[in-house]
Amino acid sequence: MNLLLLETADFFAGNRVLLRDRRLTHMREVQRAEIGESLRVGLLGGAMGNGRLLRLDDHEAELEVVFDQPPPAKLPLTLLLALPRPKMLRRVLQTVAAMGVPRLVLLNSYRVEKSFWQTPFLEPAAIREQLILGLEQARDTVLPQVSIEKRFKPFVEDRLPQLAAGSRGLVGHPGDYPACPRALDEPVTLAIGPEGGWIPYEVEKLAAAGLQPVQLGARILRVETAVSALLARLF
Repeated sequence: MNLLLLETADFFAGNRVLLRDRRLTHMREVQRAEIGESLRVGLLGGAMGNGRLLRLDDHEAELEVVFDQPPPAKLPLTLLLALPRPKMLRRVLQTVAAMGVPRLVLLNSYRVEKSFWQTPFLEPAAIREQLILGLEQARDTVLPQVSIEKRFKPFVEDRLPQLAAGSRGLVGHPGDYPACPRALDEPVTLAIGPEGGWIPYEVEKLAAAGLQPVQLGARILRVETAVSALLARLF
């Protein structure tokens, strides 16, 4: 945790906050914070700044906070991601938030097992928990917008063309395709498939919606690795 991420419920008077949850535990056991110390803080959905530790005991911490810095800029990206297996989903959500993705669409695919859609990790509170962990890691305050699309064809045919309008559309997929471009300075809509990749029908549909297939080489990567590799290469 590189940022104490605060919410409006933490405030009890003006610029004073009380923390009693895992953030308190982190301050005591990891940061080993001391009275008078200045800590990096951020307001969820707002600015960042510093918090001066006024009081700390086994039950709560009191800080006086000042917000005077904007959060880091987001990537100019919409990420379409075939729903990964539940354990991987948690890590991917943290990575997406940490790397500054502003919009994520979790999408169905032929190779996505039906049981994946039943995971409790897709509950809004569970998604939010993992995104917050990513924000804390990267020192950001703005949650990515996450949407879920369980029907591939209607989404790709009816909504994706408008969603990708005005951006460079790319499909990460192994095969005999052009190499993924580097260091772009334009908006991008990027689709990353499940383990094993998209099936040919899905690649064709994504291409018809304006997304060009690209590849990272001969190696087949795990979804979580592919997300990091593609974003780092693109931006």
